[in-house]
Formats: sequence, structure tokens, C-alpha cells
Amino acid sequence: MSAHDGMYIDGSWRPAEGSDRIDVVNPADEQVIGTVPAGTAADVDAAVRAARTALPRWAATAPAERAKYLTALRDALAARQTEIAATITAELGAPTGFAQRVHTGLPIAVTGSFAELAASHPFEERVGSSVVLHEPVGVVGAITPWNYPLHQIVAKVAPALAAGCTIVLKPAEDTPLTARLFAECVDAAGIPAGVFNLVTGLGPVAGQALAEHPDVDLVSFTGSTAVGKRIGALAGGAVKRVALELGGKSANVILPGADLAKAIAANVADVMRNSGQSCNALTRTLVHADQYAEAVHLAAETVATYVPGDPADPGVRLGPVVNAEQRERVRGYIAKGVEEGARIVTGGKDAPEGLEKGYFVRPTVFADVTPQMTIAQEEIFGPVLSLLAYETEDEAAAIANDSVYGLGGAVWAADQDKAVAFARRMQTGQVDINGGGFNILAPFGGYKQSGVGRELGAHGLAEYLQTKSLQL
Repeated sequence: MSAHDGMYIDGSWRPAEGSDRIDVVNPADEQVIGTVPAGTAADVDAAVRAARTALPRWAATAPAERAKYLTALRDALAARQTEIAATITAELGAPTGFAQRVHTGLPIAVTGSFAELAASHPFEERVGSSVVLHEPVGVVGAITPWNYPLHQIVAKVAPALAAGCTIVLKPAEDTPLTARLFAECVDAAGIPAGVFNLVTGLGPVAGQALAEHPDVDLVSFTGSTAVGKRIGALAGGAVKRVALELGGKSANVILPGADLAKAIAANVADVMRNSGQSCNALTRTLVHADQYAEAVHLAAETVATYVPGDPADPGVRLGPVVNAEQRERVRGYIAKGVEEGARIVTGGKDAPEGLEKGYFVRPTVFADVTPQMTIAQEEIFGPVLSLLAYETEDEAAAIANDSVYGLGGAVWAADQDKAVAFARRMQTGQVDINGGGFNILAPFGGYKQSGVGRELGAHGLAEYLQTKSLQL
């Protein structure tokens, strides 16, 4: 076990103001693998003051120079990729291959993309007789979740730095070790003191102090819709900018004529990745009634290939969920599905065989799900897939849009134009067409209660800029 001390504030590690600690638990075996300080409002205040002091100089740094720092950060992350991936496996429970390829590989690429954007983005433009300047918002308070600990940090820190903002990061208490490694990479990249600051702590204490701080100009939060609503209310009361990336209940619509086997295989893989702990997971599968029985059979067959096990084993594709609370939440939703009349095709709420220790959940497929069931309306955040039948495309669109969320979605069709036409009807921020891959330059974010604002690419950079018009 490793006991970590200090917060990364103003370019160095300094002792925390309080003595409280947070235990970091390996979800595969329930053992404590480390501790970090539980930050207080005083720690947050020190970090914000450092960020405020550093802001004028960093905002005045040429974008091309900021790009060089981001390139150095990308290289520092790449140099420690194996170590970071192992840490994510240990504190989150992500399988080693997924941790290496997605949890670390993706944010390294995203950091590089913002280095390029910093160098190429037009931070001023001519509009008629005016010059419009795109300037940094100021001090950013970033509150990140545990499900993609490095990616969510990078998706906020990299564009903020590219824009010329300074930042204070409060990472999730379940995965703070990854955040500490990120801070070490920031330090190795030579990013000036005070530009990036890290305070570990609990959401209701450090997170709330950061969201409420009067010297924070923008709060960027990723997490549950319930907490996002509270942060939005706090920010609105102070008339400060807010960016929220919240929950989802994404629909995968398989139209008649599509490659059903391919669509189901991709759908199951999407829901099983990260043990179902993805805000944009395609957890509602909509299949035409004529193909429904076949789809249920294919889903059950495919899920059987995802056997829960030790995430440190290279052969394992499905690890545990992050903690005991999350495990009970998922099991509770499985029980609720049965209670409301859905049929378990495979899986269930009992612990997987031989895995009574650790926060493991059986990968579960529900059939005979109707649109108003709880498991079709609420975000479960676990390896649980619900299959719903429809008769017409209009009905499929109505079911897909019957949600308070609107983050992700997918459409499969024999004809791409038909799939795109259907995607245009979906009230959601991002739609995969026939298995289209994730694009780190495309805007990511949601409609409705899935959030406010966008991450990644030029749209993600714009979240951290404000405009000034010079009337010539």
C-alpha cells in the first residue's frame, strides 16, 4: 500500500490543510491499495488563489507556446502509459488491455489533438468592421468522475490549457491515484507553476468548495445528473459559466435489413466495456418485432463470451464495478427489472460463480422490456442490456426519444443514407452509424438532461473561450 501526502498547488507538492484521508480500494479484491489526503475548503482556496495568480501570464502566453507545453504533456503521459494503465486497473478494475488501449491511449491522443488545436485555432477573426477576439474564460474548476479517470481529466485540462485558462482539478475519490500521476506528468512537462493545480477530496467538501468559490470563472463537471443539477444551480446563482457532461440512456436502433449479428455483437461489446460504466453506453437495443427473438438469442450468446474475472489477467475482458455501492445499485436495478416483468435471458443479481470477493456483477440481458420500465428509463451504469421490440420506424424513433437523457445513440441499416435519416430524428448529441468509430475531434456532449456544452475538438476548446468584439 502507498500512502500519498500533499496536494499539487502552485507547481509543487504541499501538505494538506487537514489530516483526514481517503482510502483507495482495489475493486477486484476489496484491498486498500493506497491513501490520499481528503482536501478541505482551505486547500481548494489555496489552489484557486494559485490559479488566479498564474492566469495573467498564462493567458498572455502565445498559443504556439501553449501548444509546446501540451505536446510535452502528451509525451510525459506516453512515457508513463504502462504505469498509468496499471494504476487504472488497480483502482478502477478496468481490464489490462482496455486500460492500456482506451483508458490511457485515448487521452494521450486527445492531449496531442489539443496541442495541435492550440497552434492552429483562430483566436481572433474579422467580422465586417470588427475584430472578434476569443479569450480565455479564466480560472476553471474541474470536477471529474471515476469511470474514465484519465480521459475525463484530459478532456477538461487539455482544452483549458490550450485556451489560456488556469485550472484546479478535483478528481473522483475512487480514482485519485491516476490524477496524482497526471499531476506528475504536468510537472515533468514544465507547465508553469499555478497553471494546473490538484486537490484530492470528497465531492460534498472539496468539490462543493470548488464549485462555490467566487474566484472560479467556469465549473466543468462530469458525473451524475443529480449532482450536475446542484452544480448548475450553484454556478447559476453566481452567474458563472458551467459545462456539464451528465448521464445517458442511449438507444441502439437496428432497422430491418441491417446486419443483425454484427449490430448485436457491437452493441454487447459497447455495454460490456468498462463493466457498463460508460455514460454513453448503448443500453437500450431496439429491434423490429420480426427479428426480436433472433436478437435476444444472439445477445445471450455474445454476452456468454464476457466472463467476469481478475482485471489484471490479460485474458479477462470484464472486470468488477468500481465499489460496493455501485455493485448494489446495479443489482438493485436487475431486481427491479424482474419485479416489473422483464425476463432475464442471461445473468442476474447474484454474484458471478467463484467471485464472491470483489465488486463483480453478472453481465445481464433483459428481454420483454417495455419503454416505461425502470430499466428502460434510468441509467444503471453496469453491464446490463435491455432489448425492446418495435413495429414501425416511427415507433422506434418515439421509443428512442422517450428519455430524459440524450447523450449517445446508434443506428444500423442496410443503407447508410437511411441510417443517417433516422439518426437525424434522434434527440441526442452523438449517433454512431453502422458501427462508426469514436472520433476525438468530434464534439461530445448531450441534449436534455445529459448536459450542457461539448467536449473534444474545436467545440471542446470553445467551451473555455469567451468573446470580445473590437469595433473598428
